[in-house]
Amino acid sequence: MTTLDRPTTTGADTPRSTRTDDRPLRRELGLANIFSHGFLLVWAALTVLPLLWMFLSSFKSDGEILSDPWGLPGALRFENWSRAWTEAHIGRYFLNSAVVVAGSLTLTMLFGAAAAYVFARYEFRGRQIVYYLFVGGMMFPVFLALVPLFFVVRNAGLFGSWTGLMLVYAAYSLPFTVFFLTAFFRTLPTSVAEAALIDGCGHFRLFFRVMLPMARPGLISVAIFNFLSHWNQFILPQVLMQGDDSKWVLAQGLTALAVSQGYQGDFSGLFAGLTIATLPVLAVYVAFQRQIQVGLTAGQLK
Repeated sequence: MTTLDRPTTTGADTPRSTRTDDRPLRRELGLANIFSHGFLLVWAALTVLPLLWMFLSSFKSDGEILSDPWGLPGALRFENWSRAWTEAHIGRYFLNSAVVVAGSLTLTMLFGAAAAYVFARYEFRGRQIVYYLFVGGMMFPVFLALVPLFFVVRNAGLFGSWTGLMLVYAAYSLPFTVFFLTAFFRTLPTSVAEAALIDGCGHFRLFFRVMLPMARPGLISVAIFNFLSHWNQFILPQVLMQGDDSKWVLAQGLTALAVSQGYQGDFSGLFAGLTIATLPVLAVYVAFQRQIQVGLTAGQLK
């Protein structure tokens, strides 16, 4: 091939053609970014604005809520919060919820982590069948089991007790906990466990001293999800905690407050009670949002 037969290209032509080819791709990426950011902004507004409106309404008077529902409060009326805490017994319901959620979360994490560790690390006959029985519980909503669950709890002598409510909370949280932690335990290195066994560490000590600390990101993530689920639970307390209102949890107290204030017109106390119930959820999410992200992505990065 002679020099005359070779295609002649200049240095200016190559980058010009490259820029021309890249323009449609860059335009598509730009449109996708605009759409995704716009969707996230709309979603953030739909999430934040109702919470902000509820928080501001908790400082208003009843007249301000009815006459100017979208305006700012004329003054910060903290007496609305104290009235909801004492007169509406939100403080008592808050403490009851804290006790129930603490007990149910402890049971869920202890038994869920132990079961997930066994499914992820040990081979035995019927392991897959038992695992899928656990995971299959995620397919059944709680509404399908309310009637038989009512009779089971009543026949066991746990109806209207915190113990019965804790056990039910833990039972309904185990499928998701086992499913999440089983996948997480499988990502942990086996060399550390084998070295601990060679050094004379028993199975129970290996689980509590070695594997649980290594699985801390996953444990924190699933614990936060379970906390939010238990704290916001509504239908189970309504069915299983009838009777003595001194044992009611926060969901029942807010329901009673909404019904009673609907006739009395104390809407400021109602908004204050709703804000008090929402604060723990927001505090947990703000404090542990980084741990949630680490726990969700740790299994993919290893």
